Amino acid sequence: MKQDFSQKIYVAGHRGMVGSAIVRNLKAQGYTNIVARTHAEMDLTDQAAVKTFFEQEKPDQVYLAAARVGGIHANNTYPAEFIYDNLMVQNNVIHQAFLNGVKKLLFLGSSCIYPKLAPQPMSEDALLTGKLEPTNEPYAVAKIAGIKMCESYNRQYGQSHGVDYRSVMPTNLYGPGDNYHPENSHVIPALIRRFHEAKVANAPEVVIWGTGTPRREFLFVDDMAAASVFVMQLDKATYDTQTQAMQGHINVGYGSDITINELAHAVAKATGYAGNIVFDSTKPDGAPRKWMSSERLNKLGWSPRVNLEKGLKMSYTEFISP
Repeated sequence: MKQDFSQKIYVAGHRGMVGSAIVRNLKAQGYTNIVARTHAEMDLTDQAAVKTFFEQEKPDQVYLAAARVGGIHANNTYPAEFIYDNLMVQNNVIHQAFLNGVKKLLFLGSSCIYPKLAPQPMSEDALLTGKLEPTNEPYAVAKIAGIKMCESYNRQYGQSHGVDYRSVMPTNLYGPGDNYHPENSHVIPALIRRFHEAKVANAPEVVIWGTGTPRREFLFVDDMAAASVFVMQLDKATYDTQTQAMQGHINVGYGSDITINELAHAVAKATGYAGNIVFDSTKPDGAPRKWMSSERLNKLGWSPRVNLEKGLKMSYTEFISP
């Protein structure tokens, strides 16, 4: 499919880990007309502000990568903010995109949309088949709503207005631009920070939340960005071969998972920490396993390029860079 590199593309959340990676990918491909706004310039939960932006800019495409995100602690501590902010951002951006003639939009969700005890690997048809993981249920519900919003606009306005809104569900992401906050970060950046600090302090051990037995899948963020642009650029007929009207999302995963114990040792190696690793089983584990089936995306012709060892080294290099 031939691309029009002059098209105006709005990347919502361009300063975030995923949004910034999408911008890097688009620029590398030759796209020159990319528009963005910082949170200070436009609060995406503000309906009037989003309305004004779309009316003035009239983008041709939208990548909706903006979201309030965080790990187990953040999701447990701020459930109201997680559901409200994410619903508002999605509602405002998707609806204003439609009202202002945007035909192509990509919504980025999360693997937490799937039931806590979903069969592994989790395929797209596992959505809404069981109870969600309680620690991040508000966030997951918001993301499910985003998927269904895209599907609903496609069903109602696909034929009449040419609307083609797609959704991709990434597995656990890491890499440049990650959040290394000591309390509100995801597992890889949290481990990188803690092992680095332990190495600097010459600490004899590092204590990790949980038992270390849960299994997780991790994807380097630039691979996620590449997958996002790949999915957005697919012609509709090809995309439709792997989706349905009421199951329009596509999983984006690495293809295999590891235990948190294995991950901790991999991060220790990447950071150069040589002390002991201890697991605190009194702390919550979260879901026992989160491994996504990327079979449909693979059938469309995409696969990741960056393995965990290389990705962790690149992430740590960025973390310690001045």
